[in-house]
Amino acid sequence: MHKHDLCCIGHITLDKVVTPKSTVHMPGGTAFYFSHAIRHFEDIDYTLVTSLAQSEMAVVDDLRSQGVDVNVIPSRHSVYFENIYGENQNNRTQRVLAKADPFTVSGFEDFEANIFLLGALLADDFPLELVEYLSQKGLIAIDSQGYLREVRDQNVYPIDWKNKLETLKYVHILKVNDLEMEVLTGMTDIKQASQQLYDWGVKEVLVTLGSLGSVIYDGKQYYKIPAYKPKEVVDATGCGDTYVTGYLYKRAKGAGIEEAGKFAAAMATIKIEGSGPFSGTKEDVEARINNAEKIIPQV
Repeated sequence: MHKHDLCCIGHITLDKVVTPKSTVHMPGGTAFYFSHAIRHFEDIDYTLVTSLAQSEMAVVDDLRSQGVDVNVIPSRHSVYFENIYGENQNNRTQRVLAKADPFTVSGFEDFEANIFLLGALLADDFPLELVEYLSQKGLIAIDSQGYLREVRDQNVYPIDWKNKLETLKYVHILKVNDLEMEVLTGMTDIKQASQQLYDWGVKEVLVTLGSLGSVIYDGKQYYKIPAYKPKEVVDATGCGDTYVTGYLYKRAKGAGIEEAGKFAAAMATIKIEGSGPFSGTKEDVEARINNAEKIIPQV
């Protein structure tokens, strides 16, 4: 059976973004941003497993037309997020108007990969038995964001990860931001919180601090990854997914943690300078690492 370097599993969403100036409908989700970013790197064997309704198949057709290998598990509905922003972009009201079916073990007997990224958007996207099953096939990478969102009556509420201790022992790479880190561990100190996540089973803990950089802990060393200063900030949507893309791409290619972290950070910086998914090249990312003003995290 063919073994891919990287496999992303996740729902592609339909996003309704409402700002004081406009209402825009656009696809989104980890699966969407990751797939569009990684397709620019042709030296990696990548596949996407997604689940959506027939009404959203045009998004899949578009990805396939750009060379992405996509496997679709049919769902009655696609995930439909409504994001309403006020005058202040930091104030976001989020509702989920429709949910897709969760992923199950039965869809994955024929998939082999060195690294599986579980692109969870909501807390119940990936049952524990699926995480355990896939961990026997390859390394598991997770961005915690989706696991900390619960939908009640269309409204999204922040929650702690329900069965985090049972899940995290199967997770090799976990990305959290500083707020998610605090929700998961109850700690505000990055070193203490990273150690706690490591003790729970995570082998590589990625803590992103936005414009202040990021810190990666592997049980032995804290790697301080600089942030690269963007020329301008246009759209932060999908930046976390882009960071994870860069990191997993480099790790899958055999790079060390620090090199992968820098590549991830530079890639996210390029993404924030434009709307929509990352659309640069490997050379663009490397040039940014070498030339941009750096901000080293104070940890």
